[in-house]
Amino acid sequence: MSDTLTLEQQILLTELDAYRGVDEAEEAHRVFIRQHVTSTSLWWHRDTMPGHVTASSFVVTPDFQWMLLHYHRKLDRWLQFGGHDDGEQHPAKAVLRELAEESGLKHFAFFGNPVIFDLDVHIIPARKEVPEHKHLDVRYLFVADKAQKLSPGGGESELLQWASLKDSPSLLHDEGGQRVCKKLEQLAADSK
Repeated sequence: MSDTLTLEQQILLTELDAYRGVDEAEEAHRVFIRQHVTSTSLWWHRDTMPGHVTASSFVVTPDFQWMLLHYHRKLDRWLQFGGHDDGEQHPAKAVLRELAEESGLKHFAFFGNPVIFDLDVHIIPARKEVPEHKHLDVRYLFVADKAQKLSPGGGESELLQWASLKDSPSLLHDEGGQRVCKKLEQLAADSK
């Protein structure tokens, strides 16, 4: 790695190098994100165009039977929690803040160590003064108790829902959401 890279870039690049996508599409996302982090000093900043690294969390119950989702007002669909880096300069740090803000969960934990669970690159439509751009999404898996009180926050959502794992694919209908649901189904099968 180059001496011109920041420590944060070097850490994320090491994590991206240790990860491999489960299919050609996800592996292409990994390569694209890696190239962006290597070549863009403000890879994490929301003003970096035509895209920037974001962070997402998929939250499941410890038995892998339920997934927590929120209805995103601006995008008009059910999504996992996540968003922009506000200066943390690492998606695993940004995702902790985003998850707490958007869900109101007080108790949640990474599934195992904070390692990448999924990678996705997707288009965010233009809105007001922000042009269409790409989110280079680094995704993590979290576990949380379903009995906790939920409190939508962050101004992006008013609806939160624990969806059964079998119903989640119909709510997360994009390619990345489908891929994550398959990964979760495999984890559920492996945990039995």
